[in-house]
Amino acid sequence: MTNIVRTNSEDPDFRALVTLLDQDLAVRDGAEHTFYAQYNKLDKIQQVVVAYREGMAVGCGAIKAYDETGIAEVKRMYVQEASRGQGIAMQVLQELEKWAAELKYTSCILETGKKQPEAIRLYQKCGYTLIPNYGQYKGIENSVCMQKQLTQV
Repeated sequence: MTNIVRTNSEDPDFRALVTLLDQDLAVRDGAEHTFYAQYNKLDKIQQVVVAYREGMAVGCGAIKAYDETGIAEVKRMYVQEASRGQGIAMQVLQELEKWAAELKYTSCILETGKKQPEAIRLYQKCGYTLIPNYGQYKGIENSVCMQKQLTQV
């Protein structure tokens, strides 16, 4: 059974998972990793969820305000390789969306990379649709940006 816990970016389990995420992305993104890393700082992230299986932190994700128009940006989604394919990422994402709706966000946006096809499939399965690349991702060929409207609680 997966236990999803809401926390913040100071959480040591979240930080440990983000270290693994960054190592994975450094391999996938290669030379482009430095560009992406500058936009993945944890200091502006307040809402974090960590997924636990048998007491071990196996996945995480976060949201942060994108702008003042009610849009939350999904950040730092990751599931350890040994725990993939078990629905954990979907549970993390659903909890983030629920939290975003509770905070009165009207939609979630995110950026992922073309070199992360499993992430793209997950987001599409969860109802995200492609949008033009936003903000710092405009004109970045490897970036894929997506959005989902939230149901208000």
